[in-house]
Amino acid sequence: MIKSRWRTESSTFTLTDDINGETGSRNSNGLNQFFLSIQDQENLSLLDFGGASQANVTFITNLGHRIYTEDVLRSIDDVFGSDPDMQSNPVSVEMFLDQVLDFPDEHFDGVLVWDVLQFLSPAAAQATVDRLRRILRPHAYLLAFFNANEKAPAVPEYHYRISDSKTLVLTQRGIRPPVQFFNNRNIERLFQKYHSIKFFLTRNSLREVIVRR
Repeated sequence: MIKSRWRTESSTFTLTDDINGETGSRNSNGLNQFFLSIQDQENLSLLDFGGASQANVTFITNLGHRIYTEDVLRSIDDVFGSDPDMQSNPVSVEMFLDQVLDFPDEHFDGVLVWDVLQFLSPAAAQATVDRLRRILRPHAYLLAFFNANEKAPAVPEYHYRISDSKTLVLTQRGIRPPVQFFNNRNIERLFQKYHSIKFFLTRNSLREVIVRR
């Protein structure tokens, strides 16, 4: 079962060396940990922040689960526009949450957040994480990525396609300045209401985080 508010066109992937951040495939310990957490379970409800992807839909439904998709980066642009100050407006933040996370309490068994949180203001990111905690079931897992290069004026934003439980194919969808950078302490503070958090630091300064509700 697939629930989607926006569908993106399927992409053609060219697998290249991703050492310079180009399109390519990469191993993901965080992704592997996420799927290990739900192995031997069926009929779960998972949320994908990257928009509809045929690769992700096929992989997750073949595991016997339902997938809901939201293109959250597109919603950030739609609701807040290009003015970062809009993300500090409580009315705009609530509008954003109602657009992307209007689900019942304890509705999901896991969520693939990808790199979205680094493009939200502190207030909007915290509100998003708090709403996610509300719509996740107890002991559910969340996977998020953060760029660890604090000096970069802009960072790539990607489509994340699941090749297998340990491998992602990344296709760059653009470049944008992060609204904030996250070090380990900031990430721990962001998820302080959750049960546990585990970090994986990969090449290209990509920090992967697996969080347990």
